[in-house]
Amino acid sequence: MPKILVVDDEAGIRTLIKKYATFEGHEILEADNGMEAIEMCRNDEFDMVIMDVMMPELDGFSAVREIKKISDVPVIMLSARTEEYDKIHGFEIGVDDYVEKPFSPKELMLRINAVLRRYAAQPKAATGDSAHEVLTFGKLKIDFTGRYVYINDEKVELTPKEYDLLFYMVRNRNIALTRTMILDNVWGYDFYGDERTLDTHIKLLRKSLGECSSYLVTLRGVGYRFEA
Repeated sequence: MPKILVVDDEAGIRTLIKKYATFEGHEILEADNGMEAIEMCRNDEFDMVIMDVMMPELDGFSAVREIKKISDVPVIMLSARTEEYDKIHGFEIGVDDYVEKPFSPKELMLRINAVLRRYAAQPKAATGDSAHEVLTFGKLKIDFTGRYVYINDEKVELTPKEYDLLFYMVRNRNIALTRTMILDNVWGYDFYGDERTLDTHIKLLRKSLGECSSYLVTLRGVGYRFEA
């Protein structure tokens, strides 16, 4: 039974999510502010956190940044703020999905289940004497086994989704990848959203790669290609 932490200062929102999520077979714990959520994540393990943005004491973005320091738990943000800046900021700190208020409980359940399935399907880290897989492209070095990226031998910090996106494109380098192909393989066949999510993550990944961003080539009307 997946254990989900719902963080929102509105008791009605928490009750609504708990009602639908419990019906889906999830265990729900609640917090009404960001500070409480951080403490709960320190003392317990969760399969997902659903985090509101606007809360007293500590906003959702700040809470997620602290939680990501202690756990790689997937996060879905809830917010009445619809500006693109807020969504980009959420993805930059490692949020997996961003749902606008007011939301459809059924749609939220679809998004929750899709993210949980994607995380469950991720390959586990290699152990023992498995070969260390490292590829180098000029100043860019990618360590698949250690899940590290270096530029000029300096480690670059990426969000989990940026790692997944870059690794998929590198493994399929010099191949024209349609948006559908990338979404299916990085986000999953059950991705519930629109293609602008991919474009936003490509923009963020290019920013993270800095001088090596030219490896990510836009194919107008098609998608993207890692060209090396």
